[in-house]
Amino acid sequence: MIGVDTHKDVHVVVALSAHGATLATCSFPTTIAGYQQLLSWAHGFGDTVVAGVEGTGSWGAGLTRFLRAKGVAVIEVNRPDRSMRRRRGKSDTVDAEAAARAVLSGQATVIPKTADGAMEAMRYYKLAKDSAVKSRTQAINQLKGVIVNGDPALREQLTGLSTRAQVQHCVHLEPAAASTAIAASRRTLRLLARRIEHLTTEIRELERLITTEVRTAAPKLLDLFGVGHDSAATPAHRRRRQPRASHR
Repeated sequence: MIGVDTHKDVHVVVALSAHGATLATCSFPTTIAGYQQLLSWAHGFGDTVVAGVEGTGSWGAGLTRFLRAKGVAVIEVNRPDRSMRRRRGKSDTVDAEAAARAVLSGQATVIPKTADGAMEAMRYYKLAKDSAVKSRTQAINQLKGVIVNGDPALREQLTGLSTRAQVQHCVHLEPAAASTAIAASRRTLRLLARRIEHLTTEIRELERLITTEVRTAAPKLLDLFGVGHDSAATPAHRRRRQPRASHR
């Protein structure tokens, strides 16, 4: 039995015997070579290894995937709460041993998510898309602000146009050679418009990738009325609406 206290650069590992005796402790870098060293070290105490790993969805995700690929049973272990850490003191070795003992005692039994396949791919694409959408919205708001406060003549030309038409017009603005506030505003509009077009292309590409992964994981889901690629790629627990608090 091994317990792993996971960190960004180094994982701390404690090995226990089947009877709960502490056999050894060691630290390994969070690299493929480090993972291999960790597994070889653990096999030095016996052929069968069960790993209790903290943070299987964050800093321990890479190690979890590696161990599973090598046939090692991995159990997800919750990090100790702050009150417990205050009582016993913060120690990576103590945390790693606690992870191993939680599995050995049967207190920890949760099998971590696979963090692989279509669902994990969707998570990455959705992360990138949400970031791109946020950045595009910010750029559009900035562009509209510069239109209002910049060149009055240009403002008259763009007033009443759709956002898409405004962006397309600003993409082709010729920056004036003069060093004036109006010239700077026109140059800024062109840069913002190009950024918006780039982000729009990126968003469409990510939407295509998300749709492909959704059809791989659940081919008929997008055929349902009202289900788009975004909602289909969002885990059910995040889609649930929380009940409103009563004011009575």
